[in-house]
Amino acid sequence: MDVVDTHLHLWDTQRLRYPWLDATPELARPHLVEQAAVDVPAAASVVVQADCLPEQSLDEVRWVEEQAEAGRGSGLRLVAMVAAAPVDGPGLVDHLDRLAEHPLVTGVRRLLQDEPEGAVVTDAMLAGLAEVAERNLVFDVTVRHTQLGEVVELVRRSPSVRFVLDHLGKPPLRRPELRDGWLHDVRALAGQPNVVLKVSGLGAESDPDQPLAEQAAWYVRRGLELFGTDRAVVGSDWPVSSLGSAPGRSWSEWVGLVARESGASGTELDELLRGTARRTYRWDVR
Repeated sequence: MDVVDTHLHLWDTQRLRYPWLDATPELARPHLVEQAAVDVPAAASVVVQADCLPEQSLDEVRWVEEQAEAGRGSGLRLVAMVAAAPVDGPGLVDHLDRLAEHPLVTGVRRLLQDEPEGAVVTDAMLAGLAEVAERNLVFDVTVRHTQLGEVVELVRRSPSVRFVLDHLGKPPLRRPELRDGWLHDVRALAGQPNVVLKVSGLGAESDPDQPLAEQAAWYVRRGLELFGTDRAVVGSDWPVSSLGSAPGRSWSEWVGLVARESGASGTELDELLRGTARRTYRWDVR
């Protein structure tokens, strides 16, 4: 399918250290372009940092560049990368300057999903995001649904920043009684013109023993209704969201679910599957 996958993970546990994999043994092995080319048959893919040790983040960029070169021979076209960056920490300016030496990097991410309440909107974060915007990089926001209210405030106070909300804000698939709160906050984010919705990652939020479509369809449909296909992109979150024995977790099943729930066709569907991704990550203008 002629689709841009905007959320692909690659890692090599023999080259870099990923502490979070200690709790996920089924993923604690190398995931390289050769396997991704089989499982993720996208026309192009955006690699998102895989949370290695912070001091290895620039090594991760260089390793992904090697994978991009290897991907040319295996049929996996890596067009952009969202790299790790200490957005609210010391050394950000130097780090961003060094990232500028790597044209593959068109965005950055600082994982926020496990931070305590009040950590999303700080003076340091706002100042760091201003530096990110100055360099014309997109900022991927990865939070849980309980943090979305803080993200609304962050976005409102950072109008020059281009945000991408990863994984639909990690909605409460296993706690559907909480979904009205998620919907309220996502509606508020949709009202901010500098936010793009990434329709991805719901496999990791779901019950792995139940069909994904039954759990995820409502959230996908509501998110796309609010943002529209010209402000939404598709991502697989491979290999994290492919785990589970129930149907719906393969790349083609996920893309098919998103396309179906969008109700789009023609130009609108093309925007959802390709056009918005190109405008968002802008790999052809750096």
